[in-house]
Amino acid sequence: MSVKKLLDERLEEVIIVISLAVMVLLIFYQIISRSLLGNSLSWTEETARYIHIWQIWISASFAVRMRRHIKVEMFKDLLPRSMQKGVELLSLLLWFFLAVVLAYVGTQVVYNMYLSGQTSPAMRIPMWIGYAAVPVGGVLMSIRLIQQMVWVFKAPPEPPEPTRGDL
Repeated sequence: MSVKKLLDERLEEVIIVISLAVMVLLIFYQIISRSLLGNSLSWTEETARYIHIWQIWISASFAVRMRRHIKVEMFKDLLPRSMQKGVELLSLLLWFFLAVVLAYVGTQVVYNMYLSGQTSPAMRIPMWIGYAAVPVGGVLMSIRLIQQMVWVFKAPPEPPEPTRGDL
């Protein structure tokens, strides 16, 4: 599998699976440490929390790629097939605008967090690292939404709706 194909088809999936495995191991270690050793490690819980935040934003991009986001199809389905592509494109454009705004505002928040020098309570890592999940997720969703728009145009035209005489 080529690198381009791997990045296009599996990037988010690989990140999600690896981060899930790491998160499960950290939580398992935390439980064993607390139960058997009587010692609770705060850094494992904090790390798992930040990993989960990143998983959520990466998964949002993955859901766009797989066309699994919740959306209301009923209105679009009521329209004639000739208008459905246009409505689909309009909804993707609006969503793209939202993702770009999310990435832009998220970047501003991350930058301000970077300037503040705030660190996490247990691990003492810069807080901007956790917050960076928002603009990264917004950028990845934007890329996947552009792909979806291209696919709307590349999709073969729908067959015309049957008229009464055809039934």
